[in-house]
Amino acid sequence: MTADRPRTRGRRLIGGRGAESSAAGTDEAPAAPESVAREVCLRLLTVAPRTRAQLADALQRRGVPDEVAEDVLGRFTEVGLIDDRAFAEAWVQSRHAGRGLARRALAAELRHRGVADETVADAVSALDPRAEENAARELIARRLAATRGHDPAKRMRRLVGLLARKGYPPGLSYRVVKEALETEGLETEGLDLEDLPPVMDE
Repeated sequence: MTADRPRTRGRRLIGGRGAESSAAGTDEAPAAPESVAREVCLRLLTVAPRTRAQLADALQRRGVPDEVAEDVLGRFTEVGLIDDRAFAEAWVQSRHAGRGLARRALAAELRHRGVADETVADAVSALDPRAEENAARELIARRLAATRGHDPAKRMRRLVGLLARKGYPPGLSYRVVKEALETEGLETEGLDLEDLPPVMDE
């Protein structure tokens, strides 16, 4: 009989206070939409900066009513927790320095994140054209060796395609690649940009 007592006490503990706590948990009222909105925004902003549009999308997915979402987002904007202009400026500097992206690609990324066109234009216009060209040259310098041994036209197409995918305009891309190939002693006189095959991902 005594051997059964620990199991009995164990059953009382599991079915007693634990069960009462579980039952109490099911009776809790759902969180108010405003509290949910604040919690979602703070959690996302703690991980990384977000645009107002990104946070609005997150609140919509959580079922927060539009008027509540707008109110919370407005207050977060007033106190500086949401700042699309600062987000865009930091994004341009970071992605240009880290990935070598040009203004066109940076603008597309910002628009995809819901940044207004005027804010996008201001952010990308701050990028120095000389810095953009230097970044293009650095990208080509790092990839030039990997194309050696291929037909010059194919090398030109691949390298111009690389810059195109980074958002560099065709004229700049062609000029930078042409100059890089000529430093290796290659003849590029007949490799006109308009005569090259379409750029493809390879």
